[in-house]
Amino acid sequence: MNMKMRSTAPMKAAKIGYIVMSMVFCALGVLFIVRPGTSARLVGGLLGVSMIVFGCVKLVGYFSRDLFRLAFQYDLEFGILLIVLGLIVLVKSANVMNFIAVALGIAILTDGLFKVQMAMDSRSFGIGAWWMILCLAVLTGLAGLLLVFRPVESALVLTVLLGVSLLAEGILNLCVAVSTVKIVKHQRPDVIETKWRECPLEEEERGKEL
Repeated sequence: MNMKMRSTAPMKAAKIGYIVMSMVFCALGVLFIVRPGTSARLVGGLLGVSMIVFGCVKLVGYFSRDLFRLAFQYDLEFGILLIVLGLIVLVKSANVMNFIAVALGIAILTDGLFKVQMAMDSRSFGIGAWWMILCLAVLTGLAGLLLVFRPVESALVLTVLLGVSLLAEGILNLCVAVSTVKIVKHQRPDVIETKWRECPLEEEERGKEL
């Protein structure tokens, strides 16, 4: 039987990427809250690049197949969504703030819904922070919903709301990365590779038949 241990490098890279990008989202959120007068094009550029990078991190996480299969279980679809939205945000020129609000709102709302299910799964796994993930997911989803419907048309208020949503999204993903991504050394692969070899008795009987 040939049993190779799975490399933990992709999982480590995904976890570090999750934490770093979560902190980036938090920093952008604080920036937009404190400086709501930031240029719309600058906002779009920062968000577009951040969404593309985070989308790539999510794809790495999905294919790393971590131990619990919780944090990254929906990241194939969501990672692709983030990359596509990030590219659109970067190239969109007309009515950029409204488009950014809708695009990011959809992404944050979707992530909030995914994380609600993840919180329920975390509870089944006995992860103590499941309730924190659930509360943050609900709050983040509501923030994304507000961005989609844009109850206030003021650019300054919209930028502040954008900042609040980013801050909530960053805190949510940081909590998820820390509490649910477990990296175990010498983790075995899902499918055990085996080598089958005939025993001497079977070889002898086969020879007699011939």
